[in-house]
Amino acid sequence: MEVYQIRVFLEVARHLSFTEASDVLNLTQPAVSAKIKSLETELGTPLFHRLGRKIQLTDVGKFLLENGPKIIDLENDLLQEIEHIKKGKSGLIKIGCTSEIGNGWLPTKLFAYRQKYPNLQIQCNIFDSVELLYRSIINNEIDIGFSDINFADVAEISSIAIASICYSLFVSAHHPLAHKKWLSLGDLKHHPWVLMNSEAPSRKILESRLAEIGLSLSDFSNVETVDTSSLMRTYITQGSYLGFASNFEFQLECQAGNLVAISLQEFALSGSIFLLTPKGINEIDDLNDHKLSKSSRGAGDLTPTQKLVKLLQENQHQQVDVNNNASNASNAMHMRSPSFALRTANSNRPETLTLSIGIQNGTIPSVTAGLIIQRLQLLSHFLPKDGRYSGIQFQIEWQNFATGSPIVTGLDSGTLNIGILGDYPLLLSALPNPETAQYNTRLVSFVSSNPDGSGNAFIVPHQSKVETIADLRGQNIAVPLRSSAHGMVMRSLQAANLLDQVELISLEHIQAIRGFNFPLHLADSYAHFAPFHDVACRCGKFRYLADGNLDILPSFYGVVVNHDLADRYPEVVIAYLQSLKAAQYWYDNTPSAPAQVAQWTRLDLDLVTEILNGSYHPEQTARFFSETVIRPDWLKLHIDHLSKIPDNERLTKINLDRWMQPEFLKQTYHT
Repeated sequence: MEVYQIRVFLEVARHLSFTEASDVLNLTQPAVSAKIKSLETELGTPLFHRLGRKIQLTDVGKFLLENGPKIIDLENDLLQEIEHIKKGKSGLIKIGCTSEIGNGWLPTKLFAYRQKYPNLQIQCNIFDSVELLYRSIINNEIDIGFSDINFADVAEISSIAIASICYSLFVSAHHPLAHKKWLSLGDLKHHPWVLMNSEAPSRKILESRLAEIGLSLSDFSNVETVDTSSLMRTYITQGSYLGFASNFEFQLECQAGNLVAISLQEFALSGSIFLLTPKGINEIDDLNDHKLSKSSRGAGDLTPTQKLVKLLQENQHQQVDVNNNASNASNAMHMRSPSFALRTANSNRPETLTLSIGIQNGTIPSVTAGLIIQRLQLLSHFLPKDGRYSGIQFQIEWQNFATGSPIVTGLDSGTLNIGILGDYPLLLSALPNPETAQYNTRLVSFVSSNPDGSGNAFIVPHQSKVETIADLRGQNIAVPLRSSAHGMVMRSLQAANLLDQVELISLEHIQAIRGFNFPLHLADSYAHFAPFHDVACRCGKFRYLADGNLDILPSFYGVVVNHDLADRYPEVVIAYLQSLKAAQYWYDNTPSAPAQVAQWTRLDLDLVTEILNGSYHPEQTARFFSETVIRPDWLKLHIDHLSKIPDNERLTKINLDRWMQPEFLKQTYHT
C-alpha cells in the first residue's frame, strides 16, 4: 500500500466522485480509478459501493477515511524531520547585519551559539548600509538579518524585535562636557559634530529623531561626515568633536577611559534590534506565535536558525532578570525605530494641529505626565505620522500652571486640549455643561495614586499656637482654591463641623522655584499639596498640624482631554498615553531619573523620591506611585464626600460611565 494511493482515496471519499477527485489531483479519471482498484486489490476488499454513476463508502472505506489522514500527517512529519536533520548536518546559517550590530552586539551571541552547538557553522556578513542588507535578504543571499532600522513596512520581509539598543553622545574624556550626565540636542547645536555617512543606521536614527522635535542637521553649525568608526573615534579624541552612536560602538574606548558616553534626553529610552527574515519562513513565524518558548519543544526539534533565535530569546529574558529594573520584558518601553520603507512626501501644504497641554511641573506626583514627557520630547516621538496624519504638522504648546484651577477652566473653554489634574479639580472638570448637559472632557487615564491620602496637608507657622484642626475655629486658612488641597480642606473641616466657622482665603502665585515661599502674614494657617507643604516645613518656618486630615481619602492625578480632541483625533490621545507610559517606564528603570527630576524642579533628591518612587511594589516607601488604571471606586468616594459640602452638590450630576473612557488606555497595549 502506497501513501499516494491513500491520498487519491481520500480525495475520492471526500467528494464521492471520481471526476471531482481527478480535477483536484490533476489526474485523468482512468488514472484515479486505477489507483483505487489497485488499493482495493492490495486490501482484498472493496472501498466503495458503485450504484450506477453514484458511489458510497463501504465500512472499510469509512474506516480508512477516518484514519487515513493520520498516515498523511505522519508522512509530512517524517519528511520535515528529515529536512531538519539534513539542515543540522550541513549546519550553515548565513547571517547579515549592519556594522554597529556586527561589531558590537552580535559577536558574543554568535560565540555563545557556537559553544552550545559546535557542529553548526555560521557565515556572518556585515553591510555598510541598510539598503545592502535589504537586497541581500530579498535575494535569498542570507538566511536571517539583524538591524536597528525597522522593516515592518517592507512587504517582502518579516521583522520582529529581538533585543535592545541604546544611543548616546560620545565625547573625549577631556572634553568640557565629559562630566555631564544628561544633555539635550537642542543645547548642542553650536558644537562640532562628527557622524557616520547618510546610509549608516545611527545617522538615520538621529536624523529621524531630529525631525520629530523640529530640528535638522542643517541647524547644527559644524557637522563632519566620515565613513568608518575609526575615523569618527579620531575626530572625537583629537578634535573635541561630539559623536552619536549606539552603546555597542565604542565600548572598549569607554572602558579604557578614553571616551565618555553621555545620555541624551531625546534618546532616554532604548531602541530595538530587529530580526529580519524573508516573508513566509515558517520557522521564524513560530517565534511570533511564541511556540519556541514552550518547554515541551526540545532543541533537537529545531532548525539551526530556530536554535539561534531561541538562544537570543533566552538571553534577552535573562538580561531582564539580571537588571531587575522592569517587572518583565513585555512591560519594556522602546523608542519607535525609523522604518526602512521610505514615505512619499506630501506635496500639499501641511495642516497644523496645535496641542495645548496644561501641566503642573512643580507638582511631583504629576511629573511623569508633564515635565518628563516635555523634557524627553516623548510626545513628538509617539504622535501619529501615517494615514490621515501624514499631512499634519503638530505644534505642541506646554502650559505650566501652579495649580489645577486654570487647567479646569482651559479644558472647559477649549483653550486646552489635555490637562493633568489632581482629585478635586479632576472632578470639577467632569461637570457637564449646565446648558447643554454635555460633557466637555473625557478622563482617559490615571497618572499616580496615593492610597493613604497624604498628598495634601495643613501647615501653620512655627510660632502659631494652633495644634489641631479644632484650634482653627474662627481663624482663616489660605489654600489654592479648586485644588486637591482645597478638596481635602473642605472634607476635613466638614468632618470637624468647622466648615462654616473658618474663612478660606485664596493662596495664589506661590513661587514654584526658589524656595516655594509662603506669605507668612497672609493667614493663620495654610494648606497645600505636595511638594509645596513639604518644602515649607523643611525650610523651618512651618510645621504640620497633628491631625491635619480628618477625612482621609485616596489621592490621585489623572489625564483629562477635551471632548473634541477625543472625538476627532483619538490617535493623538493614544499617543499621549503612550508618552505617559514611556515616561513612567523611564522614571522606574533609569537609576538617575529621580536625580534628574530633582535638578529640573530644583528640589532635594530625597524629597522627590519620598513623594514619587515609581510603580508600586511591596517595599515602596513613597507616598505616590505611578498608575495609569482609572479607579472608579476612588472617584465615587470623592464624589460622595464632596457632594455633601455646600456648593459641591452638583458633583452628583457626574456620570462616571459616560465621562471615563478607559478604552484609550487599552489601545496603548495594541499600538
